[in-house]
Amino acid sequence: MSRLRFGAFIAPHHAIGQNPTVALQRDLEFVEHLDRLDFDEVWIGEHHSAGSEIIGSPEIFIAAAAERTKRIKLGTGVTSLSYHNPLWVADRLVLLDHLTRGRVMLGVGPGSLPTDSAMIGLNPTECRELLDENLDIVVRLLNGESVTATTRTHTLVDAQLQLRPYSHPCFDIVVAGVASPTGPRLAGKHGLGLLSIGATLTPEGYDALGHHFGIMEERAAEYGTAVDRDQWRLVCPMHIAETEEQAQRDVRFGLGEWIDYFGKVAAFPHFGSGGAAMDDMIKYMNHSGMGIIGTPAQARELIDKLAAQSGGFGSMLIMNADWADPAATKRSFELIAQQVAPHFQGQSQPLLDAAARAGQKRDGYNEAQHAAIAHMTKKYEDELAAKA
Repeated sequence: MSRLRFGAFIAPHHAIGQNPTVALQRDLEFVEHLDRLDFDEVWIGEHHSAGSEIIGSPEIFIAAAAERTKRIKLGTGVTSLSYHNPLWVADRLVLLDHLTRGRVMLGVGPGSLPTDSAMIGLNPTECRELLDENLDIVVRLLNGESVTATTRTHTLVDAQLQLRPYSHPCFDIVVAGVASPTGPRLAGKHGLGLLSIGATLTPEGYDALGHHFGIMEERAAEYGTAVDRDQWRLVCPMHIAETEEQAQRDVRFGLGEWIDYFGKVAAFPHFGSGGAAMDDMIKYMNHSGMGIIGTPAQARELIDKLAAQSGGFGSMLIMNADWADPAATKRSFELIAQQVAPHFQGQSQPLLDAAARAGQKRDGYNEAQHAAIAHMTKKYEDELAAKA
């Protein structure tokens, strides 16, 4: 596997009922933290209901985050493309591409919360059909085409973008996938990347990893496009500490609320009903491969397993949720940056090799050092003797 990029996937998830203004500022500060730690990318979600995931426009959040950061790339994770006029989605992302000098990325999906789509009169099936239609329009617009099209929600007449992207030929575009082949099929059709949000969250998602790129390749061959494993991003929840015991103590802060939200509020049936004992939640998380609550070594082991299961991918995204308090969460990402990412980016082994080489030759060099010290000491003593 080539240099693996590391990043974060921020829905975000916050305990329901806390001060949203403070929570949003904490999210912005967290992106700054990731930038300082040399993470490669961060993805920001779009949600409009259910009370916990409180960013309604990832584009606006990215504009604010871009002014606070220097090099980290910023993606919409995802823009719920079925909710929007595809012309304005393309237009806004091109604007962000210029404002960020090429640091923006577009992730698209049908929308994850049924309570979101219901407010604009769409059901989940219609959202998935609209995703296909609207993505085709967005790709054509970004390719410089003039588009005339009618969908069930919008009409475009000779629609064109007045700006070309800052990135050449375009910024990264990825399609979200959970367990079904929908995301891989669309990514292959258009030659785009894949954002596997459900890579570990369900047994079906983990088991399907080995097939997803095959689906992408099959569709790419049919439509005459090309797909690249480097544009495949996997999302996995993790909380890392110096010891497994410390990590388990940390997540008692908010893991239960996270599982209850997805099991009881957000209409994600694969999370179950929640309500399990905390020790059982932690045990299931680690033993199922759904995520890691443990040490850097355990995180490295899971990433190795994901690489083997998938056949290789380009970015490892850590799902950021308030499992632990803010200080412990920041420390978790520090440990990932210091002790996990370098293992997969070709930075750890050269240093280990250098230390090993130095250790093997230490005795000889040590003798030479002592000889040099003795030589200079003797030389100085001779100089003093000559002066006397």
